[in-house]
Amino acid sequence: MSRVVLKMASLVAAVAGVMGLAASAQAQQTQLTQLTLGMSGWTGFAPLTLADKAGIFKKNGLDVELKMIPQKDRHLALASKAIQCAATTVETHVAWNTNGVPIVQIFQMDKSYGADGLAVRNEVKSFADLKGKTIGVSAPGTAPYFGLAWMLSKNGMSVKDVKVVSLEPQPAAQAFVSGQNDAAMTYEPYLSSVRANPQAGKILATTLDYPMVMDTVGCAPEWLKANPKAAQALANSYFEAVEMIKADPAKSYEIMGTAVKQTGEAFGKSASYLRWQDKAANQKFFAGELQQFMKDAAVILQEAGIIRKQPDNYGAMVDDSFIK
Repeated sequence: MSRVVLKMASLVAAVAGVMGLAASAQAQQTQLTQLTLGMSGWTGFAPLTLADKAGIFKKNGLDVELKMIPQKDRHLALASKAIQCAATTVETHVAWNTNGVPIVQIFQMDKSYGADGLAVRNEVKSFADLKGKTIGVSAPGTAPYFGLAWMLSKNGMSVKDVKVVSLEPQPAAQAFVSGQNDAAMTYEPYLSSVRANPQAGKILATTLDYPMVMDTVGCAPEWLKANPKAAQALANSYFEAVEMIKADPAKSYEIMGTAVKQTGEAFGKSASYLRWQDKAANQKFFAGELQQFMKDAAVILQEAGIIRKQPDNYGAMVDDSFIK
């Protein structure tokens, strides 16, 4: 009898051991790769929020923390390894790389079609009228500052011809609508507050007139090398979010709008001023347009004093293997 009991106990222990190993293996399989990505409330980045809230990241094996960090500080977070990846404009990637904070672009998120713009008082008729005027704009090294520098350069001027007040996009728009400053460089969803208050002023120019705002996601080279599967999952998650927007825009807008305190309807209006880029658009963009824009942007960046010299290696700033 004691032998039977002993055999039974041994059998139970063996089964428990097998089950334990199976559970351990399953836990390892379902373990999520942690990743922190720096971004802002810019409408173009919203598919990342959708991928998070709709469970797309988790489904693809990622535990992503989306950290809201002002663009002027995002490279510091990257350099300190507080974040592994960042969403930002193409020329910002160029500036960071050139100024000693390496980052590799792995997919494109959006192109602005009027979502970034320069708001001015109604009496301003042209860029020439802005000479000596005060403009609220983010700090040097940000997309709004670059956008302002680009627009001024295309009109024979530079940021030295105006007075700059350092304000992030949301407060820049708020200050302008409330009567402060002569102009404001901002973007959606905040640019819509200017559109909604024509008595405060008008929009002199947007990215429809000057197409120079396009955003990509980049990651630290050492993280990318160590985590290629996670990087692929990140890219796949973005593309899946874009497909979800196409399939169910109302639900997607509601989810994305919540993150920036907008209704789904209001978010949809902001989104109408940009185009999210699917995989096919990414492949086309990475085939040459991206590289040419980086070179054009570097000229403006140097003129504006953001970088001191032209980049040595544009190829190191791009890896198109995750969009194929």
